[in-house]
Amino acid sequence: MSLFDLFWTAVGLSMDAFAVAICKGLSVKKVLLKHGLIVGLYFGGFQAGMPLLGYLFGSSFAKYIESFDHWVAFVLLGIIGFNMIRESREEEEELNSSFGFKAMFPMAIATSIDALAVGVSFAFMRVQIGWAVLFIGVTTFLLSAVGVKLGNHFGAKYKSKAELFGGIVLILLGTKILLEHLGVL
Repeated sequence: MSLFDLFWTAVGLSMDAFAVAICKGLSVKKVLLKHGLIVGLYFGGFQAGMPLLGYLFGSSFAKYIESFDHWVAFVLLGIIGFNMIRESREEEEELNSSFGFKAMFPMAIATSIDALAVGVSFAFMRVQIGWAVLFIGVTTFLLSAVGVKLGNHFGAKYKSKAELFGGIVLILLGTKILLEHLGVL
């Protein structure tokens, strides 16, 4: 996987977290630096940890599906992407202004489940997981911290667009992986 592909994977994966960060910014009257740091650390940490778990899990059986691993990566990324697009069309949820563990932990898990599946596909693609995890974590941290501030300033109009964009990016990346393996690209 090239650095370019990894960058777009990180951006695509971070769009759920970015969208939720926008909502967290909407939930408070005045955004403080600590709000962005808390959201960034939770979301960036979980977005980094989940691909690592997926990679470790996927590595244990990658050799058994080597002949069709590109299809697995294509299907996983496609499902995640279509799910993000579907979520971009759903009704808005009630905003919770808490930045405590009970509020942030479930959101961090929910926004990073897709990264677990991507980690499995990383095992099939033999991605350098250390760099991938670092890149995804830092990208998500930065976008989430910025999302809190943007949400506070601009409102909810960008939440669904962020999820839609992330879904499209992941679908295109899955398609690219498949086409490269088939020799079309």
